[in-house]
Amino acid sequence: MTAASDAYAVSPHLVLGPTLLTERLILRPPAVEDFPRWADFMADPETTRFIGGVQAPAQTWRLICTVAGMWALTGEGMFSILERSTGLWVGRIGPLHPYGWPGREVGWSLHRDATGKGYAVEAAAAAMNYAFDVLGWDDVIHCIDPDNLASAAVARRLGSVNRGPGLLPEPFQDHAVDLWGQTRADWAKNRTRLNAP
Repeated sequence: MTAASDAYAVSPHLVLGPTLLTERLILRPPAVEDFPRWADFMADPETTRFIGGVQAPAQTWRLICTVAGMWALTGEGMFSILERSTGLWVGRIGPLHPYGWPGREVGWSLHRDATGKGYAVEAAAAAMNYAFDVLGWDDVIHCIDPDNLASAAVARRLGSVNRGPGLLPEPFQDHAVDLWGQTRADWAKNRTRLNAP
């Protein structure tokens, strides 16, 4: 790196959108350097079984570019989740509201080696704070496959409730999901319980 590039803490490329800091994590829009870990994550059948399945690296590259574009166009999208201590990409998390989606979602997915550490709850709390406090949302959903017990546990820990089955737009219309969620008023109580300032 050069002295000039050292001035850019994360990436020499433009990153459109906010950066959120939690005790252990950095949440920011995707950057070029996220690609190797994101591609590894999307190549794992276990971690992708509830989010559409394995993707080839070229598909993952297009996905990252799409998410970055969503930030540029709408001011919301998936954050990359990085460990503060290492800078390692460990996952992705909303807030986002794709066209045709059943609501405004805070959704999460973690790299296999980042599970079981409480990162999903920590990142989701920060993303929900952002959704309610900055974006002004009144309601948040989480689209969770009924068999995804780990994500259902995260939703429960956040204080969200299962509102029942939901329908996703094409090409996801055949994918079963339960819509978990909570209102702004619910989150005002739940964030205190979670110590999510």
